[in-house]
Amino acid sequence: MKKLYRSIERVFEKLTSIVNSILGNSITFIFALCMVIYWFCGRRFFEHDLHEKIGDIILGLTFLTLFVIQKSFNRFAASIHLKINELIASSVAANNKLISVEDRTEHEIAELSKEYAELMELAKEIKEEKTPTT
Repeated sequence: MKKLYRSIERVFEKLTSIVNSILGNSITFIFALCMVIYWFCGRRFFEHDLHEKIGDIILGLTFLTLFVIQKSFNRFAASIHLKINELIASSVAANNKLISVEDRTEHEIAELSKEYAELMELAKEIKEEKTPTT
């Protein structure tokens, strides 16, 4: 059962990665823009009353904003990942298994998080032992 869950998680993560890259693609935005323009130029749009037209315009702009935000987020996330990878690679004491951690599965990230939580607890204990008590 656990194996099935992990394989489903991997498939879902690949699917979300694909959808994420599609939604953040400039060509997808251009296609969506053409769809919105087609809708606005259609006869049904002109048959609506003013209230429905305003609602359609807001819906179209919101739809297009989804693609703009996704593109911006993809660029921001990629730059943050590059900066963090550079910091990890440049530090001698850093653990290099964290380079490109964003490409790992959610389960693998959770396991790494547990490891680092244990290291944090160990560091706290060592710090408390070294701190002189008065």
